[in-house]
Amino acid sequence: MRLLIARCQVDYAGRLSAHLPMAVRLVLVKADGSVLIHSDAGGYKPLMWMTPPCRLEEQTTADGALEWSVVAAKTEDTLRIGIAEVLHDSGHDLGVDPGLVKDGVEKHLQELLARHPASLGDELTLVRREYPTAIGPVDLLCRDLDGTTVAVEIKRRGDIDGVEQLARYLELLDRDPLLAPVRGIFAAQEIRPQARVLAGHRGIACVTVDYDTLRGLGDPSLRLF
Repeated sequence: MRLLIARCQVDYAGRLSAHLPMAVRLVLVKADGSVLIHSDAGGYKPLMWMTPPCRLEEQTTADGALEWSVVAAKTEDTLRIGIAEVLHDSGHDLGVDPGLVKDGVEKHLQELLARHPASLGDELTLVRREYPTAIGPVDLLCRDLDGTTVAVEIKRRGDIDGVEQLARYLELLDRDPLLAPVRGIFAAQEIRPQARVLAGHRGIACVTVDYDTLRGLGDPSLRLF
């Protein structure tokens, strides 16, 4: 991973245009090719980013300034980072990540829903568990009766972070023409009100699952919201 702290301005051009004026920011370049621009506020979410596959080119402009150009391979969306001053630049080998270790209940929920995806509604059929993406595996990848791809994120307790995680998966999966369009289902034993509101704004369906029901200990119905 490369960590760059620099005074820079950033311009994004593609399906939409966006501009970050000159300021000191953190630029992360991950081993998978991801490029993310962070400020020192606003939580964990980057201000702008480019996910792989993409290419990064460094060049010096006519006036001697350093510029990074990050171009998406499939869409030609472009992220241009104009660097006025480099404050820190370092690379670090993080090694092989063992991945997220889910707690017992969450892991078992995933196994149960993988065996009974239709419990989530729309008579879903399973395509694959732990479907790999550049930013991590999607818990379940399914298809509904219409053949639409459905990405399912499973949590024991559903918070805003889980909704944001699924939204990032959906954005990435929707770029694959073999999968698009992709819709999302956020499934959890308990979903907080703020997470439901955010999911609604993101166009994500919420399903409250009953662990005992899935284990065959009660009413076999689930509640779909």
